[in-house]
Amino acid sequence: MLSALSNIVKIPELRAKITFTLIMFAIFRMGTHIPVPGVDPSAIESLFNNGSLFGLLDMFSGGALSKFSVFAMSITPYINASIIIQLLNVVVPTLEQWSKEGQEGYKKTTKVTRYFTVLLAFLQALGMSIGLKQAILNPGPVSILIIAITLTAGTVFLMWLGEQITANGVGNGISLIIFAGIVAALPNNIGKIYNYLQTGTITYINVFFFAVIAVAMIVFVVAIHTAYRRVPVSYAKRVVGHRSYGGQSSHIPLKVNTAGVIPIIFASSVLMFPVTIAQFIDIPWVKTIAGYFAWGTPLQTTVYALLIIFFTYFYTAVTVKISDMAENLKKYGGFIPGIRPGEPTAVYLDYVMTRITLAGALFLALVAVLPTFIASATHLEGVNFGGTALLIVVGVGLDTMKQIESMVVMRHYQGFMN
Repeated sequence: MLSALSNIVKIPELRAKITFTLIMFAIFRMGTHIPVPGVDPSAIESLFNNGSLFGLLDMFSGGALSKFSVFAMSITPYINASIIIQLLNVVVPTLEQWSKEGQEGYKKTTKVTRYFTVLLAFLQALGMSIGLKQAILNPGPVSILIIAITLTAGTVFLMWLGEQITANGVGNGISLIIFAGIVAALPNNIGKIYNYLQTGTITYINVFFFAVIAVAMIVFVVAIHTAYRRVPVSYAKRVVGHRSYGGQSSHIPLKVNTAGVIPIIFASSVLMFPVTIAQFIDIPWVKTIAGYFAWGTPLQTTVYALLIIFFTYFYTAVTVKISDMAENLKKYGGFIPGIRPGEPTAVYLDYVMTRITLAGALFLALVAVLPTFIASATHLEGVNFGGTALLIVVGVGLDTMKQIESMVVMRHYQGFMN
């Protein structure tokens, strides 16, 4: 990894890609400070001081939501649209056919995802504008419509920005935008810790324990993120003409955390729904129910962990095609030692996948709920660390460094061939 970083300044093409990516980051950060017209910033700020729900959403937008800037919704509508389209691949024949058409099918799916993103973004912006009507200076239909269009345009611009990073920069652009937003909150978190120390709310011992837990969590997340279960595979020897093929051994790498951060996003969305609705409905029993699901309560934490486990299995079952794996092994003469090809192989792979998915689900649940216990143990309230943010930062960081390393290897390989 360190050698890849040193090669950034040595390889012109890679240096240009890194520079382009940093310029796009700068544009993104500038956009988070451009406010939406017709909104009272002080009224928006009071909402973020009332609870951790909006603070959690603000973390993923890089502070744009608390400022109610043009990037307030961040890239979330695009992520939701991509997840929905991916899940619809299983039930919509046309989308399933496109997924098998290679690059051409990918272009069609991307086009549908873009249009769906615009629709979701407008609906979300409209709902946000209506819900935050008390913060609008002139809360009329025209003002709400203008604000909704502005927020939608901000999300569409971020989607374009992410695609430009993917095409001309390094790494996945959409993921890097989320990564940049989360990392941008780091100085603010350090400032909160410093203020707590100055006011005597915490001691240096609390900070030390927090640092130890933080390093341990990062190591744990990296270990699980890169963990695979290698299922051994052997290939039968075939003789074609005067040549023999096969007779080699390989393995199927089954990732422990196949679902990534998606189950946490699903679970968070489900639990945020009653709390979000209660923010804008002044009915006692609605407030009471929402109070049980407030962030950090025992009921919310328990349900949150169970939902993450459920969505981990659900998303893994949708995205990992066990039957296709078994069929492809049989087609190319591969088999798992001791297991017959075909249906027995599919049953065995499903058995292995179910067991490692349980480990991945428990890992996601632990990482997601751990910040609540860390804040309680160290008294560092309001310092966003762990959970979804940590998974995204570690995952995107590792994937980006792998892509840089592959570019370095390709460059050296081409130089050797020339």
